[in-house]
Amino acid sequence: MLNPCSWLDFLKPPYPFYGFTMGIKSALPRYELYLYTAVLGVALIWAGSWIFEASSENIDRKAFKESVQPGWHYFGRKMDAADFEWMMWFSTFRNHILFALAGHVIFAKIFSLLAPKHRSLIFGMYGGLAVLVTMGWTYMALVLSHCIILYSVALVKMKWLCFAAGLSALASIKLEPYNSWQEALVTGSFDLQDVLFYGGCGFSIMRCMSFALENCDRKEGNYTFCDLLRYNFYLPFFFFGPIMTFDKFHAQVNNTQLTRKEREMWNITTKALLHLGIILVVDVFFHYLYILTIPSDMKLVAKLSDWCLAIMFGVINTVATLDHLDPPKPPKCITMLYVFSETHFDRGINDWLCKYVYDYIGGDHDKIFKELLATMCTFAITTLWLGPCQLVYIWSFFNCFGLNFELWVAKLFSLPPLSTIEGFMGGAMSRRIRSVFNAANFWTIILYNVLSLNSLEFAKLVGRRLIFKGFPLSTLSVLLVTYCGVQLVKERERKSPAGGSRAGEGSRWGQRKSGINR
Repeated sequence: MLNPCSWLDFLKPPYPFYGFTMGIKSALPRYELYLYTAVLGVALIWAGSWIFEASSENIDRKAFKESVQPGWHYFGRKMDAADFEWMMWFSTFRNHILFALAGHVIFAKIFSLLAPKHRSLIFGMYGGLAVLVTMGWTYMALVLSHCIILYSVALVKMKWLCFAAGLSALASIKLEPYNSWQEALVTGSFDLQDVLFYGGCGFSIMRCMSFALENCDRKEGNYTFCDLLRYNFYLPFFFFGPIMTFDKFHAQVNNTQLTRKEREMWNITTKALLHLGIILVVDVFFHYLYILTIPSDMKLVAKLSDWCLAIMFGVINTVATLDHLDPPKPPKCITMLYVFSETHFDRGINDWLCKYVYDYIGGDHDKIFKELLATMCTFAITTLWLGPCQLVYIWSFFNCFGLNFELWVAKLFSLPPLSTIEGFMGGAMSRRIRSVFNAANFWTIILYNVLSLNSLEFAKLVGRRLIFKGFPLSTLSVLLVTYCGVQLVKERERKSPAGGSRAGEGSRWGQRKSGINR
């Protein structure tokens, strides 16, 4: 059985909601951006060389022997195998998922051409058959039982009852002794059955809750049980998400006008090749920089430099796009994040939480108490989703506080005299000042989320080294490099098709206060 904390690592936890937008619209001089690029590049190469040296010289340590496995024999490099999710996808599960998804693509294409009106039925039937063959009758019966219960509750059309039933079902696979009992019913000799059990059941319950809540909003009649099954057993999303809310899935999958936009296939191919390139780059890192194994050896970490510590921190969507769906966007790399409002690794769960919890309770997000209540309820559900344990409690508390503090500061700076002072500044100077705070915010986000990526002990050590022991030289140096990185991220966002504003992703803060979104 998976430990709740290891399940946290596996899922890459969702960080809900979108908050205020730091100003990024103003351009900076080109020579200034070149300077930021040079500083960041030199710092990364310098710190990377230290990590490479530590990885090569300490490979015979006990901690390394347990998680560094044979890799590229022809290059004489072993591989960091500490990332369970990566090893699962590219070793044990690779053949299964490639075979299943290849079959899905073939059948989906054939029936999209021959019977576009019934393609959603084919999706559901193929997905259900794949789940049955992979996991067996007992697992299928368990998932169907969750679907039947939540469908029955949906017919009552009472949102509070749908939430109560859904959260109770989610608790049954996250809390002892109920999760052990259910898991014992379905797991067998297949190495990944316990992993697929949690993934399939967890995402199924979230999808069933979305179905039930959308059915509550339907004014006339009810959606059918067949609609729920088609939605839940869509194979590319079934075991590992992302979650697409029922209203979006139902509208898109029942669209019979299956035409491609101009250059859409080119874009799909480009994204697929980009994902392949990213996979290769990450694989190179795992063979030359053992950044996941190093934190497990606290004696070695204590000997590393502050710079070394500072640096250590989409196949499914392609298939869904081929099916003429518009799935949630892939997550942002944590190195591209500098505000809490975007620190979500799973955009599907983020959209789900925003629609049914955060926006529902928070309203227009203008009242501090309602905003606090909305974030607390959202993180409470997130904690249940991840599997309650001490590490998750700490992670939830600090991220909830960080997001609320960010919103309070945004509201403060939108009021006179601070907003008036900023109005007198040039746009470039305003961006520079905001980026100083963003750099500090970036490291706050990193420290909070090192909890889920590594351990509490490692997070404490990083905090002490970078904030206390390394002050002022290491602290200010790291913040300077981070400031350069934040400016480059802002420049990339400024030139993006969205116009550099994150408000378009759902943030009301950026739309309401011009002083916040410069």
